[in-house]
Amino acid sequence: MLFLKAKLLDIDLLDLILVNPNDLKASQYFAGDRVVLIYKNKNEFGTIYSSTLVNSGEVGITKSLAKSLGVKEGDSITIKHAEKPKSLAYIKKKMDGNKLTKEEIFSIVDEMVNKKLTNIEISAFVTSIYINDMDMEEIEALTVRMAETGETVEWDSLVFDVHSIGGVPGNKYALLTVPIVASAGLKIPKTSSRAITSAAGTADVMEVLTRVDLSIEEIKRVVKETNGCLVWGGALNLAPADDITINVERPLDIDPKPLLLASVMAKKLAMGVGKLLIDIPIGYEVKVKNEKEGGRLARDFIELGERVNILTECALTYGNQPIGRAIGPALEAKEALEALEDPYKAPSSLIDKATHLAGILLEMGGVAPSGEGKELAESLLERKAYDKFMEIIVAQGGKEVRSEDIELGKYFADIVAPKDGYVVKISNKKLTKIAKEAGAPNDKKAGIYLNVKVGSKVEKGDVLYTIYSSSEERLKDAVKLSRILWPVNVEGILIKRIIRF
Repeated sequence: MLFLKAKLLDIDLLDLILVNPNDLKASQYFAGDRVVLIYKNKNEFGTIYSSTLVNSGEVGITKSLAKSLGVKEGDSITIKHAEKPKSLAYIKKKMDGNKLTKEEIFSIVDEMVNKKLTNIEISAFVTSIYINDMDMEEIEALTVRMAETGETVEWDSLVFDVHSIGGVPGNKYALLTVPIVASAGLKIPKTSSRAITSAAGTADVMEVLTRVDLSIEEIKRVVKETNGCLVWGGALNLAPADDITINVERPLDIDPKPLLLASVMAKKLAMGVGKLLIDIPIGYEVKVKNEKEGGRLARDFIELGERVNILTECALTYGNQPIGRAIGPALEAKEALEALEDPYKAPSSLIDKATHLAGILLEMGGVAPSGEGKELAESLLERKAYDKFMEIIVAQGGKEVRSEDIELGKYFADIVAPKDGYVVKISNKKLTKIAKEAGAPNDKKAGIYLNVKVGSKVEKGDVLYTIYSSSEERLKDAVKLSRILWPVNVEGILIKRIIRF
C-alpha cells in the first residue's frame, strides 16, 4: 500500500490519480494500475498516472474525487490495488465474438457505473460491440440495466416523448413540437442533451431562454403546470452508464448501433415514458445514409420498445441540409420564436418537420384521427403553441420573451457567392465546423445564418450565409475556415463539358 498526502487538481477527469515517478519506482505500483483510494470510511476507485506535477509523497486527485471522499488538501490517503473486475472476462468474451448473458451484461454495466473499470477496459467493451454487434436480447439487457443503475421517474398518467438521433444542424424542431403537443393536453417531459459534436443541442438552445438544469421534482412541477418541459438530461442521474460510454465513443469517433439503441431507450425508460417517437434523419452526412438503413434501425427501435414496454414509432426525415436557416444556440432560439410568433414567415423545413412529428404524437395520443395529426398540429401552432411555450419558459424559471429580444454575436461577417449559379450542395459537417470555430455552442451568441438552401438561384456577390461570434478573433478564424471548406457549393447550369478524343 501507498500512504500519500492529497494534492487537489483542477482537472475534470473523475478517476485520474497522479503519483510522482520516484514514488512509483519504490513501490509495487505501475502507471495504468487500477487502485482504491481509502480515506476514513470511504473508498473511491481510480487509475494511476505517473507525473511530475506532484511531488514525492503527494497524490494528485481531482476536486470531484476529493469531494466524494471528503478529502482536503494535505490529508493522508491510503492507496491499494483494486481487485480485478469480474466483468473483464465478459468483455473478453464479447471481444471474441460471443453472445453475452443477461447476468454478464448486468455485471459490466454495474462495474462501469461503480468505477471499477478503466477507460481502456470500457473502450475495449465499446469496440467489441462495434466490431461484433449484439443481438436484441443483449441490447434489451443492456438497456434495462443502464436504466436501473440511475434515477427513475414515475408518473400518475401516460407521458409522451420525441427524440432525434441527430446529425442535422439547426434541428430545433423540439421547441415547436413540445408546446404543440402540450397545448393539446398530452404530457411531454422532454429531456435533451447538450451538443456533443454539433453546434447546438436542444438543451443549449433552450438555455438561451430559460433554466434547463431542473431536478426531477422541478420537472414534475413544470409538467403538472404546463403539460411539457424542455430540460437538460445531464442534470439528472438518468442511465449514468450512457454518459460513461459516450465519453469513450467520442474520441474513438464510433457509435455502435447497440449502444445507440440502448442509450436512447434506457433514458426514456428511466424517465417513465410510455409512448415515444424517434426521428431518424436520412442523408449522406448524417448517421443513417438511406431509407433502407433507416427502415432497419426503425424496426430495431420498435422491437426494443416492445421489449421494455414503451410503445415506439419512428419517422424518417430529410437530413441532407440544415433544418431552417439558423445554426447555433441563440440563432436557433430566435428562429424557433419567430416560427411560434408567425408560422407563415418561418422556414418551411422547420415548420414541416415540427408539425409532422407533433402530428404523429397527437395521433399516438388519440387526440387526432389517423392521418389528420399534421393538420391539427398546424392549427395548434397558429393558435396555442406560442402561449404554451411561454408558460413552459416561465415555469422553468425564465421570462416571457420575443424573438427580437434575442441577442446575437456583435461581430459578424457575410460570406458571398463567388459566381452566378445555383446552390447545388450544402455540407452539414462543414457548416457545423465553421459554427464551432466561431465559438458555438459555448458562445451561445455564435453561429451561422443561412440565406440560401439547395436549389436557390444566386448571383455573384449575393450573401450565402452570415457568421456570428462574440469574439472578433474567433470570427476571423471562422471566416478563414469557411474559405477553405466552402460548405455551400454554387454551380452554373453547365456542370462539365466533355469533348471528342
